[in-house]
Amino acid sequence: MFFAALRPSEALALRAQDCHLPKRGWGELGLDGARPYVGASWTDDEAEEDDNPLKSLKHRPENECRPVPACPELVAFLRDHLDRFGTAPDGRIFAGEDGKPFRYGTFARLWSQAREAMFTPEQFASPLAARTYDLRHACVSIWLNAGVSPAQVAEWAGHSVETLLRTYAKCVDGQADRDRKPIQEALNWPETDKKKRAHNENASSNEEGDE
Repeated sequence: MFFAALRPSEALALRAQDCHLPKRGWGELGLDGARPYVGASWTDDEAEEDDNPLKSLKHRPENECRPVPACPELVAFLRDHLDRFGTAPDGRIFAGEDGKPFRYGTFARLWSQAREAMFTPEQFASPLAARTYDLRHACVSIWLNAGVSPAQVAEWAGHSVETLLRTYAKCVDGQADRDRKPIQEALNWPETDKKKRAHNENASSNEEGDE
């Protein structure tokens, strides 16, 4: 979720056959479905859904795939996970020993335990990465701050550019200097040329004054 901005339901549906995981370099995840979890309070008979039926991706037509880049760290993690644990009968990477999907409460509890183990008491008590969904938000924020175009980030994350900018505009900070550089290059007026022009103008003014 942190490396590829997956929603929890998308991570639960990810299959080995959906992944291109080379031994080196970048790979790709081809997301083509999600397994949303429905708690007992949202069902007619107050029973939890155990099978988590595969559904189409959010904001996507049925059977449409969404490609997402997999950085080398994620590729290495997934390759190691598959070597150690294999897959469910249908190829799902993350499943219980019985092949059924994890319940949301299960990995939410594990995430809480991981936060407590790694964070300071102050950090654990704070909202920092309090939900597993925050991993997706962190990934999108990193992509934007790295300079990836909003249109491309929206495509990878699986929502509209409008939603992206409305949700994440405040996360982009300290990029003004970096963003001015391509404008200078587009105008073909590098800072060095600007200084040379100013120097030449000053020299001309001094020569006219001497005369």
